[in-house]
Amino acid sequence: MRIEAYFQQLRDLVDACPVVQSSSITYDKRGIPEGFMRGEISFGDASVLHWREFVDVETAVERLLYVYHYMDARQQLQFRYDNTGHHKQLNPFTYPHHKHEGSAQRVVPSSAPDLAVVLGEVETLVQLPQ
Repeated sequence: MRIEAYFQQLRDLVDACPVVQSSSITYDKRGIPEGFMRGEISFGDASVLHWREFVDVETAVERLLYVYHYMDARQQLQFRYDNTGHHKQLNPFTYPHHKHEGSAQRVVPSSAPDLAVVLGEVETLVQLPQ
């Protein structure tokens, strides 16, 4: 796969999410199969997802780096997924993947979600005005 095709998949994913109000995403091609993406997605309840990925899509989508940081309208952390190489003590089977739940200090083992999974989780949390 070419990195441009992956960029388009992400654009389509964000555009299809019913609770997205606006988004700003930058795409940086680092080679034919590699790229860095950084974005901010705002939702209808004023919550925000800040995210970034560095991927290699030569044979499959391999996210070498990712962070998905979701905050509510009061700018309070709701969750953050990342694969930063710390918290080794959590679970050797999921390391370095982990999730911060509600605060930076509450860390639990996690699989490596992609943007589709994260947007699905955000959809369950967004409280749109009636």
